[in-house]
Amino acid sequence: MPLPRLSRFRLRSSRSRTASKPEAKGPPKTAAQKFLHNWVLPLALAFAILTPIRSSIADWNDVPSGSMRPTILEGDRIYVNKLAYGLRVPFTTMWVARWDEPKRGEIVTFKSPADGQRLVKRIIGLPGDRIELRGNRLVINGRMASYSTVAADVPMHLSDGQRFRVVVEEESLPPSLTSDPPEGVECDDQVCRHALSLVSGARSDVSSGVWTVPAGHYFMMGDNRDLSRDSRMIGFVPVESIYGRSSYVALSVDPEESYMPRFGRWFSRMK
Repeated sequence: MPLPRLSRFRLRSSRSRTASKPEAKGPPKTAAQKFLHNWVLPLALAFAILTPIRSSIADWNDVPSGSMRPTILEGDRIYVNKLAYGLRVPFTTMWVARWDEPKRGEIVTFKSPADGQRLVKRIIGLPGDRIELRGNRLVINGRMASYSTVAADVPMHLSDGQRFRVVVEEESLPPSLTSDPPEGVECDDQVCRHALSLVSGARSDVSSGVWTVPAGHYFMMGDNRDLSRDSRMIGFVPVESIYGRSSYVALSVDPEESYMPRFGRWFSRMK
């Protein structure tokens, strides 16, 4: 008896018989296009992001002169908190919001009212203060600052080659009695202390005078009292010209030693 035939079914995979076409390639990039794509565009993007931050949030500044010795040395790179007193519209002096006022004793960076140069000094006089300097001794609103000698005869070599013998003293300023102690300044019993340098045989043209600070302005002085171009020469500084407050040395190099790092000053607080 013949066996029944079994039907066979073959499953065929559905494969495309059409060969895949290679992706279309454009013309090769020129050297100029590669440079634009790999360097110019990333740098432009970084600039577009960082520049507004440096304008209104935080910045860092090189210190080329010795006008703030012994607090700040040539070769220091200081950190500037531009949010210390409020938030500005980037690249302008317009305030979006303000939450604090500059205080006596704070170190700030600002635009010089004389020539627009960026300077770093210490706030000595607040709006409405009467500042008197008697032979390098400050009298603020009738209250004389106190002084104590730290070192009587110290050699000072500036980066421009000048050499001096200086007296290093600690100056104690009376802060505003209605405000909190200034940021980054050592204060005790409403007295704020910092070190300053006085050249032996101080120049009479900058060691005496009387000034009354107008509203909305501040009186700035350098800690290197006899070798600082400050409000005694350039005038009062309007609050709009103050960029921010500086309390720390971020990095430091020594210009007299082939710009070798001064690691002991890195991330140090200024007083």
